[in-house]
Amino acid sequence: MTGIIDEKGFRLNVGIIIAGQDGRVFWGRRVGNRDAWQFPQGGMMPGETPEETLFRELEEEVGLRPEHVEIVASTEGWLTYRLPRRFLRRPRNRPHCIGQRQKWFLLRLTAEDEAIDLFASESPEFKAWRWVNYWYPIRKVVHFKRGVYARALRELAPALKGERAEQERKPMSPGDNPNA
Repeated sequence: MTGIIDEKGFRLNVGIIIAGQDGRVFWGRRVGNRDAWQFPQGGMMPGETPEETLFRELEEEVGLRPEHVEIVASTEGWLTYRLPRRFLRRPRNRPHCIGQRQKWFLLRLTAEDEAIDLFASESPEFKAWRWVNYWYPIRKVVHFKRGVYARALRELAPALKGERAEQERKPMSPGDNPNA
């Protein structure tokens, strides 16, 4: 599969932030790199919309299907980062990619954690995962992605806070545990 590279050399891509019920986010440890952690992401294929890419990548990378999540928000525009020179490749007969241009999505996991299956595809992207504080990834992702992570998380945070505030405003049923 070949992704789409725009006229400036950026690969069109989606970034995926999966929030649990408590507001913490999915943080995945990449296969092949000793200690590289990141959010799921993946390149758009010709003819795909960002939402179609989102759901394809979500299933390929973490085994989640559309019925396991709900889209809370997405970034208004596209966010870009450049790859450091040492990561640049010049493939034959294909456009040269200098970085990623990403549309970011914030999702709420509506299924149980057990629905996450890192080995759902034949070539897994992640070998482990955990829930982390919403802002933790900015400090821990590889240096050249930090700016995009910060911008995406800042832009999407109000949507998550608004959703959590809305949940807190819902009246409790007599059997609800207020400390749960």
